[in-house]
Amino acid sequence: MPKVKTHSGAKKRFNLTKNGKVKRAHANKSHILNKKSTKRKRGLRKNEYADKSNVAAIKKMIPYK
Repeated sequence: MPKVKTHSGAKKRFNLTKNGKVKRAHANKSHILNKKSTKRKRGLRKNEYADKSNVAAIKKMIPYK
């Protein structure tokens, strides 16, 4: 059986935990930060787990992580 190609965008954005959960970062933290409050930006720093409806698709994109 041939190797499965890893999705290069997904490998940069997602990580798997030991329990198989998918870790992700928050969006909206890269630019146009002047209008966002300090409190909002601080909240965006924290990591989050991907929603269970997307987990199967993400795991297919990162088969070797």
